[in-house]
Amino acid sequence: MASKVILVDTSILIDFYRKTDKTKTTWIALVRNGFEFAISVITKYEIYAGATEAQMYFWNSILELITIIPFDEAAVGKAVELNTTLKRKRKQIDLPDLFIASTALAHHLPLATLNRKHFERVDGLEILD
Repeated sequence: MASKVILVDTSILIDFYRKTDKTKTTWIALVRNGFEFAISVITKYEIYAGATEAQMYFWNSILELITIIPFDEAAVGKAVELNTTLKRKRKQIDLPDLFIASTALAHHLPLATLNRKHFERVDGLEILD
């Protein structure tokens, strides 16, 4: 089976970091299902902005193995479109989540997240269970 690339939200990485038994994390379940991973540059920012000096080796070793997708023109255009739609519905989401969702849509990638509450508001976004 060819592996499918998915965009991984920050919540998946934080869950992996925090759990003592890594085998019980969503990330490991996704690995077992044959997925390959990419993250938005926004996720990279969120990880490093919240990391302590003691955590840097862990995060550096993890993130060097993952494709990082830039917040490019396609994602910006999609973010503007999404924000307009969500604002009209009065269901806006935090900007980092908006940017991650728009990156997934612009690059035609499903999203793995533990934060379904926000991302389910985004029409057309495929969220993995």
